[in-house]
Amino acid sequence: MTRPFDLDPLFQALTSLPGIGPRNGKYLERLIGGARIYDLLCHLPVDMVDRRHIPKLAEAKAGEIVTLALHVTAHTPAPRRNLPHRISCRDDTGTVHLVFFHGNKDWLVRQYPAGQDIAVSGRLEDYNGKLQIVHPETAGPKEDISKIARVEPIYPLTSGITNKTLSRAMDGALRHIPNLPEWLDPEFKSRRDFPSWGESLRSVHTPQEEEDFLALGQNRMRLAYDELLANQLALGLARLRAKKKQGKAMAPTGALRNRFLDHLPFQLTAAQSRVLEEIDADMTAPERMMRLLQGDVGSGKTVMAALSMLSALENGYQAALMAPTEILARQHAQTLTPMMEALGLRIVTLTGRDKGKSREVLLGQIKNGAAQIVIGTHALFKEDVAFENLGMAVIDEQHRFGVHQRMQLSAKGGAVDMLVMTATPIPRTLALTAYGDMDVSRIDEKPPGRKPIDTRILSKDRIAQMIESLKSQIQTGSRIYWVCPLVEESEMLEVSAAQERFEILESVFPGRVGLVHGRMKPAEKDDVMAKFSAGEIDILVATTVIEVGVNVPEATIMVIEHAERFGLAQLHQLRGRVGRGMDKSFCFLIHNGKLGEVAKERLKIMRESEDGFLIAEKDLELRGSGEMLGTRQSGLPIFKLADRSVHRDLLAAARDDVKLILSRDPALKSERGIALRNLLYLFERDQAIRYLQSGG
Repeated sequence: MTRPFDLDPLFQALTSLPGIGPRNGKYLERLIGGARIYDLLCHLPVDMVDRRHIPKLAEAKAGEIVTLALHVTAHTPAPRRNLPHRISCRDDTGTVHLVFFHGNKDWLVRQYPAGQDIAVSGRLEDYNGKLQIVHPETAGPKEDISKIARVEPIYPLTSGITNKTLSRAMDGALRHIPNLPEWLDPEFKSRRDFPSWGESLRSVHTPQEEEDFLALGQNRMRLAYDELLANQLALGLARLRAKKKQGKAMAPTGALRNRFLDHLPFQLTAAQSRVLEEIDADMTAPERMMRLLQGDVGSGKTVMAALSMLSALENGYQAALMAPTEILARQHAQTLTPMMEALGLRIVTLTGRDKGKSREVLLGQIKNGAAQIVIGTHALFKEDVAFENLGMAVIDEQHRFGVHQRMQLSAKGGAVDMLVMTATPIPRTLALTAYGDMDVSRIDEKPPGRKPIDTRILSKDRIAQMIESLKSQIQTGSRIYWVCPLVEESEMLEVSAAQERFEILESVFPGRVGLVHGRMKPAEKDDVMAKFSAGEIDILVATTVIEVGVNVPEATIMVIEHAERFGLAQLHQLRGRVGRGMDKSFCFLIHNGKLGEVAKERLKIMRESEDGFLIAEKDLELRGSGEMLGTRQSGLPIFKLADRSVHRDLLAAARDDVKLILSRDPALKSERGIALRNLLYLFERDQAIRYLQSGG
């Protein structure tokens, strides 16, 4: 099924709109994140200017935005460079001056010829008892007054695009809105009192009052619901397709798992036992497992991964564990290899660093099944990696990978059971939009014996004093992470900040300080990390590359410079690098001394709570969903119309609606189903359409 003909107007190029040529077409595309007319229609106004007030000058008040019908009487050019050009105008009740600084005299005389009747709009001011408008925002012949005296929407802009250019293009785009069949459930639409899709789109761009474009107004709510419905429907179809594929029924026999549990130096927590039961039920069933495991830092997810992989091995299958970085992949290998080898199992690690002969040997062992457990990075996606009989795949820190990569790995064994793990606590609203194709488990308690981390907030003028106090901590065997400021604009600036801090600390603790940053080669990073783990260095200066998963139980102090630049989720992840052993741990949040309200609130929450799920919900409230996991991390869908922090109830409603749709009409062949296909095309969820075409 090709895209319905009715949608073609919305898929036309931006350059087909009035005033948009190839050059500003590129600017506009960058601004709105797309090249279609529909992408422009999804670029919503953030404010409005009401120009409908058309008073006579005698009634007009200074401070108001007015549209005036005037007669131009005279020009007074600027007598000196720093003085303005003034144009005297009047109506039958008074006079007003139009004031232009640095204006081109000839152009102004041509635009506002003496003796001409004009319409102008702008903010009226009182200057020495006389009325004036400085740089009128819009002007034209008097007969155009009805076009000028309107509500003007104000849009987010970028260099090269003015509001005037964008508004003109938007007027053209609005004429392309087709009349599409309704895809909302009639009862739900009526209960929420939602306008139609086309009506909402027109009203949001031609507001008559603020309610027309605000996030909680009916137009925005309707459009946000459409986008969330498209998201949930696409995920629901992906889930249906995944579940359709015959899975591998892998009931645990206990042959390997019981021996593994006997070797563990601790008992599983109640939360771990509950999650293990959920995983076992999934793996035993003939349908394929698609489960997301959320567990706060240090909650014991790796043990869950090991136990589920052992179930696959007990049933004669191979298992794979994929991590986002080499450091993490090798750390998992370091943790799991002794445990697995004690059970007589063969475990191998494959990363981008493995080349030539050694890579060929590893690929051979994976292909012939000699490697029972394979740990790796993105390298496991490569086409030349073939498994003999892959039954179980574990993906660590899922937000670094997209849904398609998830599918890629699972395809290596045909309907492979999948366990996706994250230590980044994700609020339910975000989890639904990113992982709606999966069941969710949570480990919501820490292993016994873990002490709370003492979190303190310090101003940067106390850094020297703190460095002094580290001397005694190092003598007692403490190891210290020192994280340098997050600099979004430039990785180079981040590296130079880390280099500078490294040199300062190295001068105080010669030979005892290491440096890790994103521009180093993986082998160099691993080398420094190994020295830190072994205690050959006491202080590790780092950019945020150490954020996720690094495990050094002897590290008991975390220092985060410019903590106000980090989001709550990131601060929580960084703090989670300490407090992993039995010793008391500290986290010092150093700020620049001038904190805004949001930054203050963020640091206060960090001091008061270690509950990652609570912190994640607060982060969503404080920063909105766009930055939730840090702007550099991917995996979460980007919404143009919906705001997950505002439209939470709509997301839950969309999820429930999709369950009902797919239980009644999984092929989307009913009248409403065909309308919903339009919705999927609109939001470029073409993959979901292909699932329908291929029959699953």
